[in-house]
Amino acid sequence: MNLIALGINHNSAAVEVRERVAFAPEQVGEALCDACEQGQVEEVVILSTCNRTEMYAIVPEGCVPADKARELIDWMANYHHLSVEELRGSAYHFEAELALQHIVQVASGLDSMVLGEPQIFGQLKSAYAVAGEAGTVGSELGRLFPRVFSIAKRVRTDTAIGENPVSVAYAAVDLARHIFSDLNECNALLVGAGETIELVARHLIEAGVSRIVIANRTLGRARELAQKFGAEAVLLAEIPEQLLDADIVITSTASQLPILGKGAVEQAIKARKHRPILMVDIAVPRDIEAQVGELRDVYLYSVDDLREIVEQNMRSRHKEARKADQIIAEGVRLYMEEVRSLAAVDVVKDYRRMAEQTRELELQRALRALARGEDPQQVAAQLARAITNKLIHAPTAGLRQASADGRQDLLAHACKLLGLEAARSHPAADEDSDDDGDFDLPSPTTEKPGHTLQ
Repeated sequence: MNLIALGINHNSAAVEVRERVAFAPEQVGEALCDACEQGQVEEVVILSTCNRTEMYAIVPEGCVPADKARELIDWMANYHHLSVEELRGSAYHFEAELALQHIVQVASGLDSMVLGEPQIFGQLKSAYAVAGEAGTVGSELGRLFPRVFSIAKRVRTDTAIGENPVSVAYAAVDLARHIFSDLNECNALLVGAGETIELVARHLIEAGVSRIVIANRTLGRARELAQKFGAEAVLLAEIPEQLLDADIVITSTASQLPILGKGAVEQAIKARKHRPILMVDIAVPRDIEAQVGELRDVYLYSVDDLREIVEQNMRSRHKEARKADQIIAEGVRLYMEEVRSLAAVDVVKDYRRMAEQTRELELQRALRALARGEDPQQVAAQLARAITNKLIHAPTAGLRQASADGRQDLLAHACKLLGLEAARSHPAADEDSDDDGDFDLPSPTTEKPGHTLQ
């Protein structure tokens, strides 16, 4: 299998390098065609995300895979106007079975910055679809990627690799799922407008929260973030009023002093007639006074509480990753066996074609003999003898030469291929067989160590 996988990721390259090597979505189609032409590969798929840019390619027969990988890395550097030396220092590549294993690990989320994250599976499927539209997917990648997706799906189905949240933002939303039976009926108040709150808002929308309000010190930033999620934007001064309707409150600001005190929350609880509130403070220093947690009907969690959950879940994911590795190893092994078996297809076809030509030639000769009035029994015997001798002539000659050359390993393998092991275990008592003694097979001996065919 002439497969190579190459590129950079969050482990091998700094973000400054990754962002310069990333392909914009509108670039990928052109880049795929250019990679095939300039990189001289037969098939190629490009995956480009915030944490990795990788290429998966089929190289022509006779090429040295490592050399072709270096050429594609150089192509990538030139395409993005980077120093070749700089990119080579950050790049990696895999070949054949290891390349396939790497692609499956990527698809399964085992090679992600956040172990087990599910987004990469969809990103890889999209990359494969784009390459298909660009015409850079042929028979080999067309056979390989569906199997990659199948193995990755099995990892998701048979392990809990992605079940437990391993980001603080997701853990906060997961807490809400455990406290409220139906998030569709919940209102959320988010305090702050940074990256963490943006991620929280995204998770809340995916979870089905009906209404989100974003409170921030500056209204402009709050509005900018609110527009992304169809949320409302308010100033921090409006928080006491918003608490009356908020079932979920998640805070993450850079304030040096608490934004929410016990008194304001206590008043809100009374006005809400003691309907419970989940409050998650993921800011350092804290946005919510610790005394708020003393109030009835308030479930208050700090960033340390979430980190403990995240660390526990990460340990669980690492345990599940070991199960995933076994699934991937088995899937890769089976696929490689199928690929190796395909190598025999042409040989089998040629051998069958030769056998059928021999059969047809001798059959026509027998029919002509019958037409001349020759004894049918003699004609049938001659037909059987002629077909047998012609079919075993080339293998027998090869075996004799192997024996003369001392290739006992070939003789042992021939014994298996020709089914002679089973025949010797259960010899057939066919006294009517016609053997003229011209093509006796030499007896294979025990295979010597060090001569195993790879």
